[in-house]
Amino acid sequence: MNTELPLSPPPTDPDGTATDRVYEAIYLAVLEHRLAPGEWLREAELATEFKVSRTVVRQALQRLAQDQVIELRHNRGARVPLPSLEDAVHVFEARRIVECEVARRLGGRLTPEQLAELRAVAQAEQAADQRGDRAEAIRMSGEFHHALTRMHGNPVFGRLLNGLLPTTSLLMARFKVDGGQVCVAHRHVDVIDALLRGSAPAAAEMRKHLVELERSLVDTPVRGRRLRDAFAAYRDTPQPETELP
Repeated sequence: MNTELPLSPPPTDPDGTATDRVYEAIYLAVLEHRLAPGEWLREAELATEFKVSRTVVRQALQRLAQDQVIELRHNRGARVPLPSLEDAVHVFEARRIVECEVARRLGGRLTPEQLAELRAVAQAEQAADQRGDRAEAIRMSGEFHHALTRMHGNPVFGRLLNGLLPTTSLLMARFKVDGGQVCVAHRHVDVIDALLRGSAPAAAEMRKHLVELERSLVDTPVRGRRLRDAFAAYRDTPQPETELP
């Protein structure tokens, strides 16, 4: 069983280029609510934060825009998307189509090792929530849904979910009452229990879970923050040296 449970962004260059590192840091900052919806990402500021060239930052932003994690605005630069409640309808409709089918296919078919992995993720999410580590709880919540998609085995579903999770996280940051976490750990335990009962219960429980998330959204003001605060953890972690031009 895999004992490491971090939520990873879409696969990047195995050599770990500077562009990959900037991409991954911004992807996770969006997912973990460290970047606010609508926040502008300035190349010069990001280059300073990551100690890389603006060319590297530009390449990472272009990839993030292709994956619909950020937006590139003509003559204005890059910003974190500002999704609307109408966008939520589309996002959750897509998630139900993908994830209910994943649950239906996996219901009654998971191996003991796969069940153990899902339980470990749900337990890690609950533990993070109890100790007040909101970013880790959000990461584990996403990892639970990613793990199910990996177990299903359809890489197209995996790519779709990679694009939907950051938007879901932004919707939660903007509209969820009290800015609560993206999912609730006990709901993931309920999904696991349903997966043990078979295809129909698994699909029904996943649908219930996603509908509950969508209904938790209420129009509330956006709270901003300084860009440098979003990458404090990155600065505290030793990074490979990158030569500036």
